[in-house]
Amino acid sequence: MFDDLKGKRVLVTGASQGIGLAAAVAFARQGARVGITSRTVDGNAREALARVRQWDKDKDKESEHFPGDLSKTVECEQLVEKFVARFGGIDVLVNNAGGMVARKPLAEIDDSLFEQVIDLNARSAVMVTKNALPHLIAAARSSGATSAVILVGSIAGYTGGGNGASLYAASKAWLHAVQKNWVNAHTKDGVRFNVVAPGVVDTAFHAGMDEATRASTCAATPMGRLATAEEMAPSFLFLASHACSAYITGQIINVNGGRYMP
Repeated sequence: MFDDLKGKRVLVTGASQGIGLAAAVAFARQGARVGITSRTVDGNAREALARVRQWDKDKDKESEHFPGDLSKTVECEQLVEKFVARFGGIDVLVNNAGGMVARKPLAEIDDSLFEQVIDLNARSAVMVTKNALPHLIAAARSSGATSAVILVGSIAGYTGGGNGASLYAASKAWLHAVQKNWVNAHTKDGVRFNVVAPGVVDTAFHAGMDEATRASTCAATPMGRLATAEEMAPSFLFLASHACSAYITGQIINVNGGRYMP
């Protein structure tokens, strides 16, 4: 189904674990040339790269890991430069880097937390996309197929999130909305923008969830359980594939087991 992803140059940010890693592995399995990022080179990053590389058919075109703090604009610029130098361009960008940073009620939010959350979740997506855009446009023009930018939103972008998660939820809602402007500006350039909005996924992001919260979350989800990271991955393949989604742009694909139905 995703045969047209073979050989595509795919950059997945924040992919040393969880949803990002599952998406990166899925792309590699389809024969894509994948770049993954994380803040540092550590055991998780090395293991993630090994998992992606096991699907590389051509060892001269192996997937690669690019460390960097994407909450900083200059490192977003450097990431794109390094990826393009390695792979010669970009066909698909998955903006997955993000995180809660900390849970704090409104009364305890200060400038530092505000900046950290917005920089990690919003600035990273904007600045990586900004720098990747000329390469995405060039790829679309040379291939005759659309390029794809996929943002990772969240069910929290609709619901406001749990206790102390207001900034995280707002940053995800911001991503849900910002793509609309980009669609209007760059559809003519052959670039599609869409969002995958996960529900509650059983990854390290929710490792601190206690049993009572887990039980109540499962009970409130029609599927009756948390999702796995691997269940998120096909949505990224679908939105990246010109053959599958050439006429889909500006949409939010909700993968949440029916927990929230807008």
